[in-house]
Amino acid sequence: MRRTKVFGLLAVCGLLAGCLGQTQEGDQAQNADAKEITLTIVANAAAGGKNARGANWLQNWVIPRFTELQKAKGVTATIKFEQNGAGDEDFKTKVALDLKTGGGGDIIEIDGIWLGEFAQAGQIKPLNDVVGNTDWDGWNQIPKAVQGLGEFDGKRYGVPMGTDGRVLFFNKKLFAQAGLPADWQPRSWQDVLDAGARLKALPGVTPIQLNAGTAMGEATTMQGVLPLLAGAGKPVYENGKWQGDSAQLKDVLGLYQKVYGGGLGDPVLQQEAKGRDRSFTLFGENKIGILLESDYFWRSVVEPRNGVAKMADRDTAVGWALVPAKQAKAGVGGQDFVSMSGGGVRVINPNTKYPRQAWEFMQFLNSAEAVKESLAGAAQLTQRQDVNDEVLKGDPMLTFISEKVLPITRYRPGLADYPKVSAALQQATADVVAGKSPDDAAKAYRDALVKAVGEGNVG
Repeated sequence: MRRTKVFGLLAVCGLLAGCLGQTQEGDQAQNADAKEITLTIVANAAAGGKNARGANWLQNWVIPRFTELQKAKGVTATIKFEQNGAGDEDFKTKVALDLKTGGGGDIIEIDGIWLGEFAQAGQIKPLNDVVGNTDWDGWNQIPKAVQGLGEFDGKRYGVPMGTDGRVLFFNKKLFAQAGLPADWQPRSWQDVLDAGARLKALPGVTPIQLNAGTAMGEATTMQGVLPLLAGAGKPVYENGKWQGDSAQLKDVLGLYQKVYGGGLGDPVLQQEAKGRDRSFTLFGENKIGILLESDYFWRSVVEPRNGVAKMADRDTAVGWALVPAKQAKAGVGGQDFVSMSGGGVRVINPNTKYPRQAWEFMQFLNSAEAVKESLAGAAQLTQRQDVNDEVLKGDPMLTFISEKVLPITRYRPGLADYPKVSAALQQATADVVAGKSPDDAAKAYRDALVKAVGEGNVG
């Protein structure tokens, strides 16, 4: 880890090409022809610990392979991997401090939700400003919507590491009992409610699980409010403003009212500390009909062998459908269907001594060969369409996410105020589930939002 330790040396350091912390726009070519380089990659991963698969990939495959490629070009490359196993917020604080003090690795893996915050603080800069020309054939393999994970305020800051997508999962066995089709694809919120009404006739079955309340935390926001807001036609953050008590928010809260006030959802479940886990178990026990979740649910929750709520008949019993907009063409950008995604991003430290080589390393990390190797044989979505086409071909659900969901998905605004906004949205849904009207819940939300982010930042 590099840090500027003696402040009296800063003036001298500024005169030396390649001194850490002094890279400025126009310095992208510094050390471009160096025959000996040292690059450090920082990730919240540790061999034998957190994100061990990623750590093993970096240590045992990426570093030796890239070093060999550089040697073949006549370059002696020393690649270091700084391992971490901290909680996400602790890791974020560490990265922010490193960048603020002119230190940190050359390439840093961060959660996409932090990107805007780091960018606004000036701790990371657009890729073009750091490395110059970023032409790369890999961009053609990363869908435009997925590239958005590494973008902020219209500028590209990094390369997505991978992503996910949200859909409506449904129990085909329960659907058959209710006389609903196995190839169900709702085209409006009303279609979902109509299916829920049919499922309501089945004894012991909760027709719809739509995450709500504060106990479910961010799951309420990402698997509930945000995709629904997108389906109502207005994202939570737009043109520098957080959405207040808009007509679209009231539409979303109105849907929550119809689900939980109309007996289509279980309001008690939303208040339980482990309510989300409980919903997984109930779905696996054929007691929930429709569930809005990410592909994590398919590959890790109801997965027949190692899932946390195993379904031996998952492949035949579980269906999936796109999340519809409120009605045709009512979603953001006139979309018929919507989704939300998350994921990580790799960024290049503006303080790097080797910007061109760091960009070359970044391209290698995100090459088809490297991305495929990072999976270690697992079927999981990646940022690259060509890799997805190959590794997901045996999994129809994940193929569906890759081909149908990723092109239409959206991401959370990566801003420092987002967690406070998310908490206020969770409370608004809790209020509706508890019986408050959508209008009153929306007004209370706006009051909380103004208190959290300031009147001038609320639309």
